[in-house]
Amino acid sequence: MSTVIWVAVVVVAVVAIVAVGYAVLQQQRRHRLRDRFGPEYDRAVQERENRREAEQELLAREQRFSSLDIRPLAPGTRDGYAKKWMEVQERFVDAPGFAVTEADHLVTSVMAERGYPTEDFEQRLSDLSVAHGRTLDHYRLAHEISSRAARQEASTEELRQAMVHYRALFEELLEAPGGAGDGDHSTWRTGPGREETTEERTGRRDVRGQ
Repeated sequence: MSTVIWVAVVVVAVVAIVAVGYAVLQQQRRHRLRDRFGPEYDRAVQERENRREAEQELLAREQRFSSLDIRPLAPGTRDGYAKKWMEVQERFVDAPGFAVTEADHLVTSVMAERGYPTEDFEQRLSDLSVAHGRTLDHYRLAHEISSRAARQEASTEELRQAMVHYRALFEELLEAPGGAGDGDHSTWRTGPGREETTEERTGRRDVRGQ
């Protein structure tokens, strides 16, 4: 076999190895992004023209996130916010629309306390997606209901759902041990070892209104 043929074989082999290596790296990056962003990965793919563009967007989010000074809450601050949340939940009984608005402000306040920029809602979603991608849909839904509540276009049940959605992200932001995170909460905590159902709270509200 001539030298030219050997060189051609080597070149083809090197190109094949590089191509396989690149494909493996792409696959590894894709798996990492899926693991980190959860359902936000699929949302990004749906919103962009192609998967590569979506992944570049997610990488850009990671880069921006790394430049932010995101910090955990001090124990005392965490406890203070948890107490405020309980107070907001109590106010839901008599003023559900007002309580949902308060919940929205409280979540935004916790974000700011932890170092997230809060001026623009879409940017909030982008920044939160890096560390809280699995609960971000809760925040979207809660914010949408809150906006309709401000126009008095949301039902009481929708307002209750908004509180459930806000709580999912709120607990993650507080980094509360044992927080339920991404689950659908059908009950709200009302004290150690006791949870009150929505039906019980609604019944208590009806009694107060009599």
